[in-house]
Order: sequence, then C-alpha cells, then structure tokens
Amino acid sequence: MCRNIRTLYNFEPPATTEEIEAAALQYVRKITGFTKPSAANEAAFAAAVAEVSAASTRLLSSLQTTAAPKDREVEAAKRRAAAAIRYGSQPAEDLPGRFARAN
Repeated sequence: MCRNIRTLYNFEPPATTEEIEAAALQYVRKITGFTKPSAANEAAFAAAVAEVSAASTRLLSSLQTTAAPKDREVEAAKRRAAAAIRYGSQPAEDLPGRFARAN
C-alpha cells in the first residue's frame, strides 16, 4: 500500500508535484485503511490528501543540506537490485555491489 512513499528530498531534479501527491495519497490510504473511500468519505479523503501534499511541499522546500543531490537513476537502480533479490527474479551473483551475495 505504501509503494509511492519514498524519500523525495535532495534529488536532482527535485521531486515533482505528481510525486508529492502520490506519496500524500499513499499516506492517507495507509492511515485510513481505505484504498478508495466511500462516497460519504470521499470529500474528507480528498481534503486530507491535498493538505498532506501541501504540507509536504512546504517541508521539502524549506529543508537545507550541504550534501550533494542524489541521482534519481542511481537510486532507482538500487531499488531494482534490492527488489530482484527480494523477489528472486535475478540471481544474487549477477547483482552489483552490496547486493551481490558471496558464495
């Protein structure tokens, strides 16, 4: 349920509005337990997503760091390598760096 909640801070290029909204949606889904709210709860659900998205945008824009921005492609490759090990879709020996298993 939380697959879109990822670190959005300190990336080059910066997080997009769509990424922030997707994370907000997943957060609200997680805390409510709804993947899709009923008609009676739809307005409250949408308002919560908008508020979480706005708060996240403000937070991300106010944070400061001296660290170099992370590369999106490198981070995505790390996630794919970890998933390959987790789900067994690729032999661990063929994976790069820290994801490779010693024989």
